[in-house]
Amino acid sequence: MSSLQHATHSEIPGDGDAVLRQLYAGHALALRSYVVRFTADQVSADDIVQETFIRAWRHLPELTADERPVRPWLFRVARNLLIDADRASRSRPVTVPGQPAEDGGPDAGLDQVLDRQLLAGALQRLTPAHRTVLVEIFYRGSTLTAVARKLGIPPGTVRSRLHYALQALRQHLEEPGAATT
Repeated sequence: MSSLQHATHSEIPGDGDAVLRQLYAGHALALRSYVVRFTADQVSADDIVQETFIRAWRHLPELTADERPVRPWLFRVARNLLIDADRASRSRPVTVPGQPAEDGGPDAGLDQVLDRQLLAGALQRLTPAHRTVLVEIFYRGSTLTAVARKLGIPPGTVRSRLHYALQALRQHLEEPGAATT
């Protein structure tokens, strides 16, 4: 039996981390053995145990205020977390793990080069004012306000130029062969 279970609040050291380490050393193995029986995998069991000890850390003053054993409290919290996790999993639709991105084989690099050329050609067909706004916002990561300040125009004008630039860019990219001319 852990000395923490019989210590009063005044006997607990002021360091909450030390108290939590003592709790973990005394109860984590038993708690994990209990939780793993009700979870689908080891990671889920570890998550439940971790959350249980986080809640214990948040309630350290109450847990150490009297001589009641701490282990039943820990198991009750873990049980409630297991119930919550089960309810949450039943209320969410089943998710299918994502497929890794296809390598694309030997033509993947060629496709990227062609896409860049297509985009560069479409950008060249924009007016200089529209191209400048697009480049500043999307490639340099500037805000509308920063672009307005830099170009010496109102933010509304930047917003308008951005709108029309995107519209023209989309139109150029949709035209067959137009972006490479």
